[in-house]
Amino acid sequence: MHNPDIHVSKSSLYVVATPIGNWGDMTARAIAVLNAADVIAAEDTRVTGQLLKQYGITTPMISVREHNERAMADKLIARLAAGEIVAQVSDAGTPAVSDPGAVLAASVHAAGFKVIPIPGASALTTALSASGFSCAHSLFYGFLPPKTKQRCDELTLLKDSPYITVFYEAPHRIADCVADMSSIFGAEREAVLCRELTKTFETIRRGPLAELAEWIKNDPNQQKGESVVVVNAAPPAEKDEAAAHDQVLVPLVAELPVKQAVALAQAITGAPRNALYERALVLKKNTQA
Repeated sequence: MHNPDIHVSKSSLYVVATPIGNWGDMTARAIAVLNAADVIAAEDTRVTGQLLKQYGITTPMISVREHNERAMADKLIARLAAGEIVAQVSDAGTPAVSDPGAVLAASVHAAGFKVIPIPGASALTTALSASGFSCAHSLFYGFLPPKTKQRCDELTLLKDSPYITVFYEAPHRIADCVADMSSIFGAEREAVLCRELTKTFETIRRGPLAELAEWIKNDPNQQKGESVVVVNAAPPAEKDEAAAHDQVLVPLVAELPVKQAVALAQAITGAPRNALYERALVLKKNTQA
């Protein structure tokens, strides 16, 4: 069925999202663009070939993978200059989101041609939408380092993040990855394992990291297929009430008698005098130690 809202521009690179598992998630606009394109830049022509066959799309393909993306960019830009339409797809999901695509898009921008996104399936947004976490902000990390030490170093940097954090992980590392998250983020931190999203054996399970780690360890089926792990934001750090006004009190105590420092700190902060006085005595003692 023709959709009058679908328009395809010449001399443009279309970044086309394709299904991450269920072919029913292909959009009408994506089909129209792939049909209209002069060439499809595919991460793996064999994988994309199956998708094109499903929808009766006969547009020719060329292979544009991570190792040749930069070299192929010049050739594709020459085709754009000739007025052609280029569509880029990855094996599944949205190009350039933990997949090749960014190098080609950057090169096309630099050459002065349009880069037009065709939105659709993405494991990132799919997992976030099913997580049930309501933090207003999220951080997409993608794949962690494959080696244990480097992975734990990265997780340590992220453990106090105030954002929901989204990770991708390969099947042969998912058990170790979630176990490391439990160790570093804390056994009780809530997370959601999303495995094989939109596919036949899709699994979405939410719970404390320790529980998820044990479940994955004891169920080999959970160690198959691609996974997305959504970890809830770190709980707010408990404030040290005694030190709440140190930014004001410390320099005053360093220069003035305690009584005078407290009077000025109270005037500036409005905090209770007794609490400020007790804290000032501690600070004074520490400076004299």
